[in-house]
Amino acid sequence: MKEQMTPLEEIRHSSSHVLATAVLRLFPEAKLDIGPPTDTGFYYDFDLDHKFTYDDLEKIEEEMAKVIKENQRFERIEVSREEAVKMIKEIGQEEYKLGRLDDIPEDDQVSFYRNGEFLDLCAGSHVNYTKKIKAFKLLSIAGAYHRGDENNKQLQRIYGTAFAKKQELADYLEQLEESRKRDHRRVGKDMGLFHIDEAVGQGLILWKPKGAIVRQELQDFISEQLIKQEYSQVFTPHIGKLGLYKTSGHFPYYQESQFPPLIERDSLADLAAENASCSTLTNNLETGDIEGYLLKPMNCPMHIKIYDSEPHSYRDLPIRLAEFGTVYRWEQSGELNGMTRVRGFTQDDAHIFCTEEQLQGEIQGCLDLVKIVFGTLGMEEYSVRVSLRDPNSDKYVGDPANWDKAEAAIREAVKTLGVPFVEEEGEAAFYGPKIDFVVKDVIGREWQLGTVQVDYNLPVRFDINYTGSDNKPHRPVMVHRAPFGSMERFCGLLIEHFGGDFPTWLAPEQVRVLPISDKVRDYAESLVAQLKANGVRATGDYNSDKLGAKIRNAELDKVPNTLIVGEREAEEGKVSVRSRFHDGKPTMLFEEFETQVLQLINERTLQIKK
Repeated sequence: MKEQMTPLEEIRHSSSHVLATAVLRLFPEAKLDIGPPTDTGFYYDFDLDHKFTYDDLEKIEEEMAKVIKENQRFERIEVSREEAVKMIKEIGQEEYKLGRLDDIPEDDQVSFYRNGEFLDLCAGSHVNYTKKIKAFKLLSIAGAYHRGDENNKQLQRIYGTAFAKKQELADYLEQLEESRKRDHRRVGKDMGLFHIDEAVGQGLILWKPKGAIVRQELQDFISEQLIKQEYSQVFTPHIGKLGLYKTSGHFPYYQESQFPPLIERDSLADLAAENASCSTLTNNLETGDIEGYLLKPMNCPMHIKIYDSEPHSYRDLPIRLAEFGTVYRWEQSGELNGMTRVRGFTQDDAHIFCTEEQLQGEIQGCLDLVKIVFGTLGMEEYSVRVSLRDPNSDKYVGDPANWDKAEAAIREAVKTLGVPFVEEEGEAAFYGPKIDFVVKDVIGREWQLGTVQVDYNLPVRFDINYTGSDNKPHRPVMVHRAPFGSMERFCGLLIEHFGGDFPTWLAPEQVRVLPISDKVRDYAESLVAQLKANGVRATGDYNSDKLGAKIRNAELDKVPNTLIVGEREAEEGKVSVRSRFHDGKPTMLFEEFETQVLQLINERTLQIKK
């Protein structure tokens, strides 16, 4: 039985029906698929030869306003399946609606909703009358494959949003505009941080020099914390034998999310000589008759092999292995999004091998690390999602008793965070439950970032052990953890969180010196040299532009600190400071500024933009 919608969901669902009503008035030949509410609004998918434009959206909005003004009543009509087929054909919408009818479970009531002349197969629910829709806005047009399958026809999706009050809509639209300004794809291009090139491949990030600085600073930051927590750094290759991932379960459990296996050249030649079909090749890969290699989708199997490369005693544990390891996942092209949804990404990954008695402490250490990361970067508003197995699903591997222990350990650890958390059944990884962190950024958007997972199962699948105090073999427990999650995704989030205005320690260019004229160029160059000697990323702008243009260029390049020097500053050994964050005197001795900026960098101070 379908759950009752919230009042806001009813407004948005009703808005999607009003959208479809308006589209059919303007484009009667349109074929309809579905139009559900979403977390942020609603959409409807249309099959139409005419390509929607943003001018069309304005006309559709005007027609929607007319429908709302007509105060049409939403009427629920319950029918048999035979009647439903007849009604769908009568309104000429059989192309997609008959398939949607087939999706309805046999024991569920089939229903339509009518408003005015519009009739749609729908389970509901809706507001009573269209005038209940007080505030709506159409936002964008996108392509969407029917049922999300790229083998099906691509439809046109119109997105919109709706709220109970006009002020709520205004606030949301303001947030959207701020989001557009901060879009990491736009800011990243303007700042020269990263590049995506079709010749290289979709979803594959090219880190440009400035972006590489941001990434390296983050890696250095987390590496310092790893040293404090006694992690050992390792490196592993980008590909591994297919059998490794069969043992782990990633192949076939995540097969649809992986790149196709790579086949050894000799094996491929033998199959070609036999005129073998693609299905034969696939079957041989799955049965193990042919060995292949896989672009690694996960680092954990290789870390397990490092652990298993030598014997371990209980005195050695916990063993903590860390790697900034690049992995590869197959994402459909329509799901790719700048740096936040990619096909190749680097995880700040680590795997801990410990005893059951050590497990709670190790989880706590992972949570402490996540809190340090979020606190340093000003992301202290976050919630936690605990992902558990669905006992009725067959996608999870291992002993249910071990799952119970893993889930109990995670629940106990999460309680110590003192932040809201929810439990979601059926969202665990196939090998263990996990803790996901959902961070709210500076403009209120939520992002899923770091994760901590408890795993009793991969040690069993790989048959790894340690020798206990009783001189017998025992199975270690694994903890998987990645505070950033993905360097690409995390950097994309940071770009949007800061709007490109990084704190000084993260900024690709930390200080720019602006001489007023060539008379003080030597002094400006000496300041740049002194800053560089102390590890500050500093440059000088020696162009012939006027001072105002130089200042403007520094602002556009989002340099956090600019030093203006003229003849008076040169004579007195001073600088005139322009900083997004500076609270001190506008003019000071250079040594005083240097001390301050080094403190900002060394302490990784999170400054608040003035």
